[in-house]
Amino acid sequence: MDDKKRTARYWMAFLILAVFLMILFVWNVNAGSIHLSVGEILNIIFRHQGDATAYNIIWEIRLPRILSVIILGGALSVSGFLLQTFFNNPIAGPFVLGISSGAKLVVALLMIYFLSRSISMGSAAMIIIGSMISMGFVLLVAKKVHNMSMLVISGVMIGYICSAVTDFVVTFADDSNIVNLHNWSLGSFSGMSWGNVKVMAIVVLLTMVIVFFMSKPIGAYQLGEVYAQNMGVNIKLFRIGLILLSSILSACVTAFAGPISFVGIAVPHIVKSLLKTARPLLVIPACFLGGAVFCLFCDLIARTVFAPTELSISSVTAVFGAPVVIYIMIRRQKRN
Repeated sequence: MDDKKRTARYWMAFLILAVFLMILFVWNVNAGSIHLSVGEILNIIFRHQGDATAYNIIWEIRLPRILSVIILGGALSVSGFLLQTFFNNPIAGPFVLGISSGAKLVVALLMIYFLSRSISMGSAAMIIIGSMISMGFVLLVAKKVHNMSMLVISGVMIGYICSAVTDFVVTFADDSNIVNLHNWSLGSFSGMSWGNVKVMAIVVLLTMVIVFFMSKPIGAYQLGEVYAQNMGVNIKLFRIGLILLSSILSACVTAFAGPISFVGIAVPHIVKSLLKTARPLLVIPACFLGGAVFCLFCDLIARTVFAPTELSISSVTAVFGAPVVIYIMIRRQKRN
């Protein structure tokens, strides 16, 4: 009976997330200067029929943005889950540990260097370089600092330093395109193209497939390193893989949308509370769906509340994500 109840709970949780995703997808497609009925939206998307202006707005502006939000939101949430597993800390996340800020700094410096020499550089290259360098800082600190609370504080300080250097570099950049990096550094899903969607989809999909196949070792690792070793897990190789995959996902988000706060911390916790389990086989796909739903909701607010002015996505995610982090810290304090 308990197994049936658990299975029913899992199905219900995934159903809730899927329904919210569909509702927010339609709502986001319809939100803006042109309002369309659900029937008109379906005709434009599936039958390629409808008003020419509405068709172009949906296909060239709204759909690439919505798909980017789904892909990157899911990636950021899964990245947070992997980091929380790695550090065994519920408030470890790409933004808190300074990974997003480090990736932002690397992307800004690379763009300034190459654009000043009229050299174009692909997003994939920036993702790889940004993720490796930013995660390197965190791993160096992790080796020196064994206390998890101190590690989080160190990550926050690294994030502040990287953000300060980025702001300094962007402020004194000569190229007008680089000055726009300041707006990008606040976090935004605007200006996404189908080319961007293609690159991020390939990177995230390949990474997610590898993460999903690592579900069993992750589950063993959650029970302790000794248990994982006894189960045949190569701890050193596993930890390298875990941190590498997490850094690629978080840097992919930062490269395309800028640093986005609290999604990687709040969503995994909400998903685990919804499922009442920490099994990676269930939590990983649920985290992806949850991250997509959370970011679609926040992006909708960022676009519509003060339209035509658009809010920074990171500001909106902080409003909803920060209370969850505070709740986690208070609950941990009560347990201790």
